[in-house]
Amino acid sequence: MTLERPMYGVKRRLLGEPLTTERVGEEKLSNRTALGVLASDCISSSAYGSEEILRVLVPVVGAAAFTMVMPVTGAILLVLLLLTVCYSDVVTIYTRAGGSYVVARENFGPNIAQVAAVALLVDYVVTVAVQVSAGTNALISLAHLVGNGWTGLDHLQLPVSVLVIVLLAYGNLRGVREAGRMFALPAYLFIAAMSLVFLVAAVRALTGELPHADLNAAGVVPLGTPGDGWLYGASLFIVLRSFANGGSSLTGLEAISNGISAFREPQGRNARRTLITMSCVLAFLVLGVSTLAHFTHAVPYTDGTPTVIAQEARLAFGSGPMGTIGLVFVQLATALVLYTGANTPFTGFPFLASFVAQDRFLPRVLTRRGHRLAFSNGIITLAALSLALLLVTGASVDKLVALYAIGVFTAFTMAGSGLTAYHLRRREPLRRVKITVNALAAAVSAAVVLIFAVTKFTEGAWLVVVVFPLGVWVLVRINREYRREAAALERLPAGADRPRTRRHRVFVLVETLDLATLKALRYAHELRPDTVRAVHFAIDEAHARRLSALWASTSATSVELELVACPDRRLRHAMRELALRTTRDGNTSLTVLVPRRLYANALGKLLHRGTGEKMSRTLEQLPHVAVTILPFNASHAMQALEADRLPEVD
Repeated sequence: MTLERPMYGVKRRLLGEPLTTERVGEEKLSNRTALGVLASDCISSSAYGSEEILRVLVPVVGAAAFTMVMPVTGAILLVLLLLTVCYSDVVTIYTRAGGSYVVARENFGPNIAQVAAVALLVDYVVTVAVQVSAGTNALISLAHLVGNGWTGLDHLQLPVSVLVIVLLAYGNLRGVREAGRMFALPAYLFIAAMSLVFLVAAVRALTGELPHADLNAAGVVPLGTPGDGWLYGASLFIVLRSFANGGSSLTGLEAISNGISAFREPQGRNARRTLITMSCVLAFLVLGVSTLAHFTHAVPYTDGTPTVIAQEARLAFGSGPMGTIGLVFVQLATALVLYTGANTPFTGFPFLASFVAQDRFLPRVLTRRGHRLAFSNGIITLAALSLALLLVTGASVDKLVALYAIGVFTAFTMAGSGLTAYHLRRREPLRRVKITVNALAAAVSAAVVLIFAVTKFTEGAWLVVVVFPLGVWVLVRINREYRREAAALERLPAGADRPRTRRHRVFVLVETLDLATLKALRYAHELRPDTVRAVHFAIDEAHARRLSALWASTSATSVELELVACPDRRLRHAMRELALRTTRDGNTSLTVLVPRRLYANALGKLLHRGTGEKMSRTLEQLPHVAVTILPFNASHAMQALEADRLPEVD
């Protein structure tokens, strides 16, 4: 009977029964579930994309912003079309997780590909923080509108957001299938809720009953005064900035290419269909929100609440009982889809990190599947980094949004550039069209990155600008270390596994005479060395004498006990000196066996000190010296003795 560790029992109760590796193929997503899971981030960004456009335009051109929002939205939808075609190529050609990272690696080499890797990893971390914070804002907006200005939930912004991230991590640690079932529904609820808003608003607009928002309400973004000339007096810089801000609507578009491994076979075709469906839904939602803002003049508020989308729902449904029900439905659906949009990185980040780790640019521990076949280390890493970012920024969307789009548009740039290089090397149908589309996607994405970096630099974008080169350096440094290890292995001569010394001695460190010591002595004999020595360092002379007498009186061992004087009580120094003297001739190898006693209860751990690990660290750097720590479960052995059974010591 195999005994289960207590912590493993807790883990199994929390996460469910472990899944075997053979079931990896079963833990895949259908297209419908994938749309809900992987597209939530992209679809939910429509909840604040149009608002970000208005947040730039309203202070400059005032009410004219509600006219300008339409051409800016049209430009964003054109970029969406370019990127959809680009990423349709990505998921068709490169059917492994990694998206733009894989494209960059295959076309520009592994070192340049780390720019895409850092871009995506940073974007995933920021996405979790932004989406969760925006979801909490949606709930606060609901309280503001339903409660006639009541904002008593403001103090819950940070704790609620932290709790949501913890729950998302927990759901994903349970495995891909469970996460899909848990997180797919909100995306469809949000689509249904916004479709209802658009339909009701269209009917009221046709009957002349659709009201306007109050542009002079307390807390709205101050309205600028439009001037004369080009685009109501707005400069090209302002238009480009609003375009870049609205580009946040497209964040999450890359998630399907990064999580393509989660699709069922044929992965490329299923991912392409889901990508096109997601892009069509996103275009419908972004265009709908911007159009409704154009007609209702829903205006951003300085503190972020109520949101533009919440105002649109209130204006469309009205303030009556049925209107309140509709508003509650829309806001709850919005909050849920934003929260589950934060789940998309929990699918994409672990897959991407695993893929980068396979290329030896991240620690290999990120390639391991956990209890439920999820990449648990990647999930935990993402949750920890997102929580840290959330705590630093206080879960403020305004502080986080400056960090948001740079990462993902850098990834778009790498994907477009990589596919341009890919098609330039080939002769194929529609080659020129593909080159043109991908080159345009890369150029526009690069322009958005530049605009964001310049216009948002003092608002927090400087952090991303600094993190990018630092992150690339760290990844390249990790790879260099792995390559050094591989190169060292290749330089070893033939037969490097054979002994290099003529004599082999084994020392068993003895603290007391017990079953753990006997197990170590038995193991020492099984190594078939030239000599076995039981060594006790005499720190306490009285204890050393008692141990020596007990050792001499027992018949349990045939090895004599050797006492080594240690008057200065520097145990590790004495052991080091003994090891050096033993191996000084260069022809003697030494193995030191250190018994480590394990206790099931806290009292046993308290009563018996453990020095094995410290001793191991002292000796591990010495040539011709090996240290082995032998665990021994003393609690189980004592239970066996109490039951009048002979305990196993081997």
